[in-house]
Amino acid sequence: MIKLKGIKKKPKPEHFINKELSWIEFNGRVLDEAIHKDTQLLDKLAFLSIFTKNQDEFFMVRVAGLKKMQKEGFVTCESPERLPIVTALKKIHERSKALIQVQYDCFHKTILPELETCGVKILGYDDLNKAQKEKLDAYFNEEVFPVLTPLAVDPSHPFPFLTNLSLYLLIEFPNPVSKDHLIGFVEIPSVIPRLIPVEDEENKHYFLLLEDLVKAHLENLFLGFEVKDSCMIRVTRNLDYTLLENRVVDLLESIQKEVINRVQPEAVRLEVEDNINPNVLKTLKKILRIEELDIYYKRSPIFLSGLTALCKLPLPHLKQDGFNPRLPAWMAGSSNIFSLIRKKDLLVHHPYESFYAITEFLGAAASDHDVYAIKQTLYRSSGDSPVIDALIKAAENGKQVTAVVELKARFDEKNNVVWARRLERAGVHVVYGFVGLKTHCKTTLVVRKENDRMVRYVHLSTGNYNSQTAKQYTDLGLLTANPEFGKDISALFNLLTGFNILKEKEKLIGSNSLPKFDHIILSPLYLRNFLLQEIEKVASDHRKEGGGLIVVKINGLDDEALIQGLYKASQSGVEIRLIVRGICCLRPGIKGLSETIQVISIVDRFLEHSRIYYFSSGASDRVYLGSADWMTRNMDRRIELMYPIQNPDLKERIILEILGNYWKDNARARELSGDGTYTLKTPPKGKAAMRSQAFFIELAREAGIKSLPYDKAVRYDPKKKGRRPVATRPSLAKPDHSQK
Repeated sequence: MIKLKGIKKKPKPEHFINKELSWIEFNGRVLDEAIHKDTQLLDKLAFLSIFTKNQDEFFMVRVAGLKKMQKEGFVTCESPERLPIVTALKKIHERSKALIQVQYDCFHKTILPELETCGVKILGYDDLNKAQKEKLDAYFNEEVFPVLTPLAVDPSHPFPFLTNLSLYLLIEFPNPVSKDHLIGFVEIPSVIPRLIPVEDEENKHYFLLLEDLVKAHLENLFLGFEVKDSCMIRVTRNLDYTLLENRVVDLLESIQKEVINRVQPEAVRLEVEDNINPNVLKTLKKILRIEELDIYYKRSPIFLSGLTALCKLPLPHLKQDGFNPRLPAWMAGSSNIFSLIRKKDLLVHHPYESFYAITEFLGAAASDHDVYAIKQTLYRSSGDSPVIDALIKAAENGKQVTAVVELKARFDEKNNVVWARRLERAGVHVVYGFVGLKTHCKTTLVVRKENDRMVRYVHLSTGNYNSQTAKQYTDLGLLTANPEFGKDISALFNLLTGFNILKEKEKLIGSNSLPKFDHIILSPLYLRNFLLQEIEKVASDHRKEGGGLIVVKINGLDDEALIQGLYKASQSGVEIRLIVRGICCLRPGIKGLSETIQVISIVDRFLEHSRIYYFSSGASDRVYLGSADWMTRNMDRRIELMYPIQNPDLKERIILEILGNYWKDNARARELSGDGTYTLKTPPKGKAAMRSQAFFIELAREAGIKSLPYDKAVRYDPKKKGRRPVATRPSLAKPDHSQK
């Protein structure tokens, strides 16, 4: 690793922010979107749901990981500031509970009252009239009752295992022989909609919660027992796992076992309604082996993500305007996709420009008789995916198809196993990555015979091959026929499908055992050092002639070496602009350390997911895209790609149009201060607000080509239809707002 010299002020632990606490603040920014004055009502509810889901994942993995480290004797966090684990856990719980108070205040004091004024209301069972009760009682007996299982706790029925993240009614009964309480459980089935429509004469949108319907019929479940009280609870369990890598013989089999074994992990959090009997809670704490700090008292309903069906109500005035992704302007003609890529490198900015551009590339490759081979890396993909379908179709058409499937993609392991098996059955060569490393790079290689020679077409992306998230995540994709890129990506696939020589990467660096890459930069071999070299080059040039600028857009920053490199460049006077959506362990604006560093985070309707790296010094502007965040895991434990943008027009577009307008955001950007707090930026007095995502939407509407609705477009088959899925071909010079 490059040694950093000449640092005037050596960073101390207090010059870093704890990554777990930084993540909590990111989820706080998600919550801020729910309470933002300009967020539409049903969108507020959607952000509350995202906040809840994020919190669930955080506790299942990050909090669980800290607890596991603590149990194994570790004292400090694996974070540059070396915060004691016990302190980190205390701060996590304190901040999380404060945010949850804000979340429930927003739900009860803003969302529910405003929904009621719009004719949307969640009723209690006692609010129903006789006719409504009779209809819902019949629904209970016919649809709900057969699915329920009462779980009593007594000498012959041990305490049941409470499934991770499932909702349970905890019921308390009088004990006929002692003063002790008797308890039982009923799991609220997730296979039944939680919001049950209630018919009314005025055709309003009235609903009853499933748990309230079950609660009204508990005596039908526990026969002969009078219900004393009941409340809702929810247990979060440890889903953090580590494969015993030296014992893995078959990676697929090991992952399948891990998925199965996850049903029994320890509890890390307990959510309860705030009316729970303290004596009953005492029993739960003892059996689940959790502390008071791990208990979250909530107002009803305790799981707000279960209410997102309300967001689908036909009430467009309560939601932000829809947006249908446009086809990129370069698809305006009827030219073959391969001829378009041959002419010049092409850039696609998702979700503003449709993922259809990529599915057409894959679909054309699957059908074209001149295509001999397709190779692709798959980290996450939707179950009903046009990408998977294209690979299967290609294999059925006799092409050589290889898919490098990452089985260890967190929370997608089960899905990845399922569709990996589906690919195998179709004749695709499926490779399951490496033990000890996640294959996180996103690339496709298509080999096509043209004029008696093989031509390689490459797609490189900052995001996954997932048509569903592609309409929600911002990402950038590069399509190129540059033979040097083709050569590098061919070498990469040979590396990925060969033996795991990366397990001893320290011995290999500088040897002749690794493939030589002319353009792409690969982790865990070279990426950190390459980035440090770029940072140092900007700093060195700046010290000679000034004008040094670094702009980086990533999802997370926690790597200590890279942070120190940025601190050093700042001390040389380099202007550094960081757009970091989530975790950021760097403290900007510290005198003598990071005075020239600014950090913003943008949280808006789309999830900011693109990774862009821009280094400017002297007369040289170097722009790279990639799959890697600047986190230790991306540098050391993942196979990542970074690649240069060489086309001058694309480079200018990324610098000026994309990075430039992200940095101008003063509507949804929040600026990080040296104390770790974020402040929402506001427009200068007398100036219009600049909302970067809204700007990119309008840009796409003006410059792009209006297409069929997105979900139809990504499944469009040009071979069957005879043309691209274009509804109209308006002049690119005029704005088109006719189809949102």
